[in-house]
Amino acid sequence: MSARYEELKALKNIGQKYAYTDREVMLYAYGIGLGADPMDEKELAFVNEGTLTPRPLKVVPTFASVAAWGSGPGEMNLNRVMVVDGERDITFHQPLPVAAHITADSSVLEVYDKGKDKGVVIVHQTVLKNEKGEKLATLVASRFARGDGGFGGPSLTQPDPHKIPSRAPDKTIDITTRPDQALVYRLCGDRNPLHSDPEFAKKAGFPRPILHGMCTYGITCRGVLQTYADYDASAFRQHVARFSSPVYPGETVTMDLWKDGNVISFEAKVKSRGVTVIKNGKTVLG
Repeated sequence: MSARYEELKALKNIGQKYAYTDREVMLYAYGIGLGADPMDEKELAFVNEGTLTPRPLKVVPTFASVAAWGSGPGEMNLNRVMVVDGERDITFHQPLPVAAHITADSSVLEVYDKGKDKGVVIVHQTVLKNEKGEKLATLVASRFARGDGGFGGPSLTQPDPHKIPSRAPDKTIDITTRPDQALVYRLCGDRNPLHSDPEFAKKAGFPRPILHGMCTYGITCRGVLQTYADYDASAFRQHVARFSSPVYPGETVTMDLWKDGNVISFEAKVKSRGVTVIKNGKTVLG
């Protein structure tokens, strides 16, 4: 077994401490587009706590993806210019509180060495826990490092992704993004200039800044929330998506959804450019 493989597999970071308040909860909800209609009471419940008629603030399930922003198993020493997000899979053990002190335990689950010039896929996990040590959410991230393969890792096959039904979608919805959406979403933690600096984006090969993949991930959660979940955040048990192409802020994201029992399958595309941006999506409701 190669030393590099063993080095990556051994990465672990236990007991990372974080805290958030209702401010971060509302900012995330607004960052994925909730509240665009200031008179929509169902969406306001995620971005406004209510005053004359008090109501509990709701937390978008995928807020879990930024609740402990910066947590991870440790330094992987990758060529960061060549690293892209591959997939996110979040399991929700209980609804996230509106404000909390939490801990994050991170470790590497597996390393898939594709070979020289083909890159490596690193799958790592972060478990979020409350002050009692109870699990809130388990986040599994797949990171594709295009410039780091060929170090002699074992020949492993990645699990097959969730299969989308072959029939026509049961529902199709359009979700419009704002031209400034990436500038808002970056305040949730991801300050990568690819999403905010036109000059940097052009040097990276894009005509303008792109939307965060994790913002698009949150938008797909929003799509399930407003359809099959009827805005009930506590109904989410799992939310999985694979990233296939970026969204440009201001574009309309079209989601196709299929319902089979408590499993919602989905894919998302930008029809104006004829590209699929999210593949093999799955939400489990309960």
